[in-house]
Amino acid sequence: MVETSIIIPARNEPFLQNTIDDIFKNTAGKIEVIAMLDAYWPNPPLKDHSNLITVHTGKVEGMRNNINSAARIATGKYLMKCDAHCMFGEGFDEILKADCEENWVSVPSRYSLDAEKWERTRGPVDYMYLTFPYNLDELYGTGFHAKKWKGEHGFTGSFWYKEKEKKNILIDDLLTFQGSCWFMHKKHFFDIECLDANNYNFHQEAQEIGFKTWLSDGRVIRNKKTWYAHLHKGKKHGRGFLLSKRLMVESEVYSTDFWMNNRWPKQTRNLKWLIDKFWPLENWPEDWDDPKYGKNYRHPRSDLLKDA
Repeated sequence: MVETSIIIPARNEPFLQNTIDDIFKNTAGKIEVIAMLDAYWPNPPLKDHSNLITVHTGKVEGMRNNINSAARIATGKYLMKCDAHCMFGEGFDEILKADCEENWVSVPSRYSLDAEKWERTRGPVDYMYLTFPYNLDELYGTGFHAKKWKGEHGFTGSFWYKEKEKKNILIDDLLTFQGSCWFMHKKHFFDIECLDANNYNFHQEAQEIGFKTWLSDGRVIRNKKTWYAHLHKGKKHGRGFLLSKRLMVESEVYSTDFWMNNRWPKQTRNLKWLIDKFWPLENWPEDWDDPKYGKNYRHPRSDLLKDA
């Protein structure tokens, strides 16, 4: 019987086979891998494996739809999602299972991946914080985004401050994380209504999962007992799932309004509870929940919405 279903959404991914091979090499329990091929065929074709399921979509469905579709056919008690360019620590699946309650999301420590050598490099990056959605960030613009936690409160100070300060805390609470890998009970994924494929574009996957989990009495943790390494594809390797600037703006505007105003019907906690839990946060004003910020908010790329 399958215990963990591992979902890999993929489109034009040069390291998908490497990722699949690495998963089968390093898992300790009974797993299945569901590779969602978003309107493309790998060349060369994927190698056959008894526990590998490949699903080819006839048209481009997008990352969120791919993940949701794979979850519906998954037979495991647990779901893990990872990008198609990741490597893993030995026995990662059983380690993650051991510390994952029914309404938790568990994220292994994240390192960088040198894909050509297939080696783990820099890291770990264990702590990230949320940008204040109404402020213009030099890297992301506005909206909720995860940034590397530096120093005591956020992005100013030592790069590895939190990792050094909390290195002996092997299971620790996370405000947010990078969406390249996460692990949870399959039931929890459906309890939080899967991923919203209508109002979000490719990005903000981790923020959506994190908000839904924390604000419905769940918990998001970093499990430092195991790890994965993730390739930052960038210009060298190109993107698989395409980022539409207009859709990105739409989803940032939507999610800012949605979560700042506590609009999710299944919330049992409000956003203030979550922000207070991790307070203080760099660049968040003391009166961050004052309605004046929402009234004065204008996305810096709102010109893209005019012709929508």
